[in-house]
Amino acid sequence: MSVAQFIQNAWNRQAKWLIVLRPLSCLYHFGFWANQKLYEKGIKAVYTAPVPVMIIGNITVGGSGKTPLLIHLVNYLQSKNVRVGIISRGYGGKGPFPAYVGLNAIPEQVGDEPCLIVQSTGVAMAVGSSRQQSIELLLAKHELDLIISDDGLQHHALARQLEWIVLDRNRGLGNEKLLPEGYLREPKSRLNIGTVIEHAAQPETELNMHLEVAEPYLLNSDEIRRFDPQQDFYAVVGIGFPQRFYRTLESLGVQQFQCHEFPDHYDYDLTDIQFEDSNPIITTEKDAVKLLPILKQHPDFNREIWVVPVEAVLSSACYRVLNQQLADLGISIE
Repeated sequence: MSVAQFIQNAWNRQAKWLIVLRPLSCLYHFGFWANQKLYEKGIKAVYTAPVPVMIIGNITVGGSGKTPLLIHLVNYLQSKNVRVGIISRGYGGKGPFPAYVGLNAIPEQVGDEPCLIVQSTGVAMAVGSSRQQSIELLLAKHELDLIISDDGLQHHALARQLEWIVLDRNRGLGNEKLLPEGYLREPKSRLNIGTVIEHAAQPETELNMHLEVAEPYLLNSDEIRRFDPQQDFYAVVGIGFPQRFYRTLESLGVQQFQCHEFPDHYDYDLTDIQFEDSNPIITTEKDAVKLLPILKQHPDFNREIWVVPVEAVLSSACYRVLNQQLADLGISIE
């Protein structure tokens, strides 16, 4: 087990020993605050794009449901004839950056989430550590009304007109401590700034979303087969909060599965999906984009890999607020 995964597990358990990391959390807080002040005072330059920018992010490390939300919003905006583009850091990708993400892009170069987003929406997308370069690359290829930044809430070098912050009530804020004592990137008070979208099955606020599970499908077969939840599965997962996936499996009626967890944005190889028996694998769509190239390289791999798709379902208030926010920016929703 890596150090990162060990700490991730401790965060999820809210282990008491994490208090020994408090001095590092204080240093992180000071560094974060000082960096923010440098941007506010103009000592560090802030890039303002020629079109409005919307950030979809969170204040925690690990999964919050942000990617399904982004995919849903892109599909919604495209249906309303809004010309939207996406930028992202491209975590897990090796570049070179900035990189344009086409339908044939591979996760090794641009990251797993960008591949999933483009495959799900066909949206114009660019990735790289420099958000400015990514935006310039997009605008050189497309006329856009809006640019959505996948994550980047803490990236103060990029000016933004809208911020949507996803708050996962299922996971919560843990011990509410900053990195590395806890898994907060910013203090809890950050939720007072921006539009907070509550991710919960039983929400407490008007602006909320939940994930709706669709019928699992086979990744390594063109054959349409009915999913049988009564099998014994290997749950192979490399996401920020794997416990959410396990709950999803239980909601599908899957009772027997062995957990095989990997770090977020993990770069799989064939040995990671080889087991002694022939039991099928079950995984997420995000992991599936990493596993598919392995299957293409090894066409003789005959173990079934089932993929569980999820879709974000938003409350009506989310659309009402979004439409008004965009109208305030001069972007009409048809």
